[in-house]
Amino acid sequence: MQQLFLTDPLSRLRPAQDSSVALMQAAQGAGSQVWWAEPRQLQAVDGDIAVLAQPLELASTHHNPQGWHVPDPWYRQGVSEQRSLTSFQVVWMRRDPPVDDAYVFAAGLLAQAERRGVRVVNRPASLLIWNEKLSALQFSQLMAPTIVSADCASLLAFIHQHRDVVLKPLEGRGGQGVVRASSAMAGLQALLELVTAQQQLPVLVQAFLPDVVEGDKRILLANGEPVGAINRRPRRGDFRSNLAMGGTPEACGLSARDHAICRALAEPLRRAGLAFVGIDVIGSWLSEINVTSPTGLREVERLGGVPAADLIVERIMEAAAR
Repeated sequence: MQQLFLTDPLSRLRPAQDSSVALMQAAQGAGSQVWWAEPRQLQAVDGDIAVLAQPLELASTHHNPQGWHVPDPWYRQGVSEQRSLTSFQVVWMRRDPPVDDAYVFAAGLLAQAERRGVRVVNRPASLLIWNEKLSALQFSQLMAPTIVSADCASLLAFIHQHRDVVLKPLEGRGGQGVVRASSAMAGLQALLELVTAQQQLPVLVQAFLPDVVEGDKRILLANGEPVGAINRRPRRGDFRSNLAMGGTPEACGLSARDHAICRALAEPLRRAGLAFVGIDVIGSWLSEINVTSPTGLREVERLGGVPAADLIVERIMEAAAR
């Protein structure tokens, strides 16, 4: 089997932390030949979707209680080749957000390849439709009270009702731009005008969950089934638990409520072709559904002792072989 990974430039990937590297290593360990390219190297040639890709040979890594030991160099590149996407059994779209014009165009080309029978993880159309924040609204019964609006009067009414809230920009990632606010704070109207670009852009506002001080759980799902989880505890003085914001990962299990949330999401995720997803749960409540480039594999493997990348690749390969 040959698998293609479309990611950010290799120089930007951090092999001790990056889930894309873990997946590439797992694919190689399962006997697949791993190929790599950037999404910008996709092109349509007489109706066929092709890519200028390079074969990769990845060095093995191992972890200890302090972290991952990564050889230097951690990969070797082969000669670039122009190849049809139909020559790959699995194509992984793993470029990090934002979902900008370049991302949208790449997803459009991948959708054309999918129509020719190429298995793309995750499904290109769903990558564009399932916004990390908005997609969770399909399961509003599992979420804390939430409003999405560009109208400041509506947002103000919601904030006065719930008093303590969190504001999230819809295009944000890794906790960037997330703000905690209260109905009593000075300048609230001005803040809302700012985050909505003078009522032109919708923003998500959610009742603040005090349980976040105990952490924000990232649960990784493969074909709708959980394969592992970590708890991310916010650093002192901050409520954001994202690892990119200085959150500390710790081992955790899944509660009965976590399993119930996963069961509720499983079939909709499978129908949408979202084979690898990371969901965020705070206390008993679903917070986000991450589909573009879910992270947390390295931490799940190191802290939980779960071969999560191997399990995910195994399930994807099984589905591709059907």
